[in-house]
Amino acid sequence: MDLQEFVAHFAEQFEETDASVFTPQTKYHELEEWSSLIGLSIIAMVDEEYDVAIKGNDVKSSVTIEDLFNIVKERA
Repeated sequence: MDLQEFVAHFAEQFEETDASVFTPQTKYHELEEWSSLIGLSIIAMVDEEYDVAIKGNDVKSSVTIEDLFNIVKERA
């Protein structure tokens, strides 16, 4: 599992935010476009791309994209 690939998949869930904004250290809750709907898209993307089940609390409790990646990696 590759962190940069995860960041790219994560960025694809956002329609209006430029992909260059996304790094492992991005605090995604602070992004203007962030919403609970995008949170659901992230959960679906993780399930589809990595076959890992995460919950809303995982998305909520993670601060950066890398935090969320580490949860996914742990469960893979």
